[in-house]
Amino acid sequence: MYQQILYEVEDPAAILTLNRPERLNAWTNCMALEVRHALAQAENDPKVVAIILTGAGRGFCSGADLDFLADVAGGTAKTEEAGELEADPGDPQMGSSFRQTYSYLMSIRKPIIAAINGPVAGIALPISLYCDLRFASERAVFFPAFPHRGLIAEWGIAWTLPRLVGTAHAMDLLLSGRKIDAAEAERIGLVNRVIPHDELLPHAREYVRELATSCSPTSMQIIKRQVYQAWMEPLSEAFEKSFKLMLESFGQPDFREGVESFRKKRPPSFKRI
Repeated sequence: MYQQILYEVEDPAAILTLNRPERLNAWTNCMALEVRHALAQAENDPKVVAIILTGAGRGFCSGADLDFLADVAGGTAKTEEAGELEADPGDPQMGSSFRQTYSYLMSIRKPIIAAINGPVAGIALPISLYCDLRFASERAVFFPAFPHRGLIAEWGIAWTLPRLVGTAHAMDLLLSGRKIDAAEAERIGLVNRVIPHDELLPHAREYVRELATSCSPTSMQIIKRQVYQAWMEPLSEAFEKSFKLMLESFGQPDFREGVESFRKKRPPSFKRI
């Protein structure tokens, strides 16, 4: 079905690979539709506990396709019709802020890990920030090229980036548009960790296997929603919500299983979603 991505499920992970290696996986409207459709498939597949997003070849994604940018600059860009790729992934309870173009990744009911295998630039950077975790190859470089192209901080990155790295680092990167390597990205908190290149995807897969072995998928779904919604709430509101959810969790099968498995010193067996 897909032309510009690869999609496979290897229980308990879905691996979504941007697949235009000859163009360093440059982003297109077609790719955006395919990614959205594949994420909907993964979200609704009980075999999938978490989703890995990566790139084919030597790069993660070089940003928007230059031919498309030329069409935009010339006023001739065309809108891609979804057709059979029509999909509406994500949790409606997250609210409209997390249901916008690309921010919908934050509403997906399962964890999304960006396995950043090489250069990530332009539009790909805000997309990677909408993932829940970022593991980077030692070969990865990050290039917020917006001011170099006469653009602004696109796709909500002026909101996400300061929350991850702080205002000072965000201003540095967004105003200068300078490249940073994986080591600096890890130091400022842009990525969770840097992995030797050949171990990146195996590490991401193993991380998902650990989630599937020890963590409740329902708990992870609720926790993900709590974390992002709390960005928009005062502490009192977040506290009250968490207390209500905690009381509700006491009556759920996963709580009973979590306690029982701990008492019997065996791995838990949680229901997939």
